[in-house]
Amino acid sequence: MVKIGTIELGEFPLLLAPMEDVSDPPFRAVCKANGADLMYTEFISSEGLIRDAAKSVRKLDIFEYERPIGIQLFGSDIETMQACSEIATRANPDLIDINYGCPVKNVACRGAGAALLQDIPKMVKMTEAVVKATHLPVTVKTRLGWDDNTRNILEVAERLQDIGIQALTVHGRTRVQMYKGEADWTLIGRVKENPRIKIPIFGNGDIDSPEKALAYKNRYGVDGIMIGRASIGYPWVFNEIKHFLRTGEHLAPPSLADRVAVCKQHLDFSIRWKGEKTGIFEMRRHYTNYFKGLENFKPFRLRLVQAETAGEIAGILNEISELYEAELIRL
Repeated sequence: MVKIGTIELGEFPLLLAPMEDVSDPPFRAVCKANGADLMYTEFISSEGLIRDAAKSVRKLDIFEYERPIGIQLFGSDIETMQACSEIATRANPDLIDINYGCPVKNVACRGAGAALLQDIPKMVKMTEAVVKATHLPVTVKTRLGWDDNTRNILEVAERLQDIGIQALTVHGRTRVQMYKGEADWTLIGRVKENPRIKIPIFGNGDIDSPEKALAYKNRYGVDGIMIGRASIGYPWVFNEIKHFLRTGEHLAPPSLADRVAVCKQHLDFSIRWKGEKTGIFEMRRHYTNYFKGLENFKPFRLRLVQAETAGEIAGILNEISELYEAELIRL
């Protein structure tokens, strides 16, 4: 049984990665319903939270059915991170996660996210401050290092464990790689093999099929896997991996009716949480992924992203279902 503090996650948990502009409550709802064992909020700026910025505060929204769920924070100032950890704790998540992995310029170039991989002593001090600021388990998500010359994850894992983190997720790329090339899990495996490491180690990067999940589980010995991009528009990936790990067999892929139904659920929650105008607008990024592989889908996608009411979108989704099911097309 994999545990973070007292949180029981099963024998080999599948985690939903915190993805900016993706991992909001509507998206998390469909992933939870389809097998995600542990989820995180989108990362929240510590400075934004201290300033009481509406966007940052809204990201604290969590719901009972999402549990266990972690609030992920990022920042460059130790005192600010400590203070916002106290604020996040009052939102009553199950754990607090620190982002030391985000590679994008407007985060890393301001000394936050993956930038801390260039200053391990500061990373340790910041983590210790967060651990002391909350009674909740603190976890960390990071990368192998800043670049190929500083792949320091072995040192990072030991030092962060020593000051009290209770789980570590490692993305198998450096910051310089961004999301390019193939994720290298070799060092993730070495972290897990280190006899000094007692906390759960989760691997992240490029897991997009049940076969790959099983292969990496066996090859690198991680305690679980975090899935990001493969879940966008395809929340079924969690249950498909679980079924394959358990039985060695594949679940039937979702039918078009399944895709339409989950897309509608996602849209409905998006509107209820954000209001109709914003909910519809922010849902537009998901349609292509929900219907990936559907022949001649482009005209429907254009109509979906131009539609301005929930009724319009529901009508278009019904058209898609009726047309393609009539032609017995299965994705």
